[in-house]
Amino acid sequence: MNYETARKFLIDQTITNKEHPDAFLMRLKQGKPPVPGQITSILLALKVVFANLEDATTIDRALAYALHQISMKTQQLFAAGLKAGVEWPPLLKEDLLRIAIATESIFSGQWQNIYDS
Repeated sequence: MNYETARKFLIDQTITNKEHPDAFLMRLKQGKPPVPGQITSILLALKVVFANLEDATTIDRALAYALHQISMKTQQLFAAGLKAGVEWPPLLKEDLLRIAIATESIFSGQWQNIYDS
């Protein structure tokens, strides 16, 4: 996966309309789990974006908004789903944490993982 593909993929995962029924945010908004491999693809795309922007001083607005959505909005939708009685997959909470940490890494310029403190 190259940078442009990763960037577009991440942006597409945050689109919440009928033309993108399997977008990550759309599925969570509907109380549905991610499609198989979706989390892995998101994490890979985040790693590619990180590698490309590691020394960058700016990030384009569309990508920055997508990164915010994929790290923050997903947490909110997960919590709302729990409150509404959605039975999420057992590892989804940890996966969302990995996504948030990878996103933070992009903004900080230093790669972190779930076990860093």
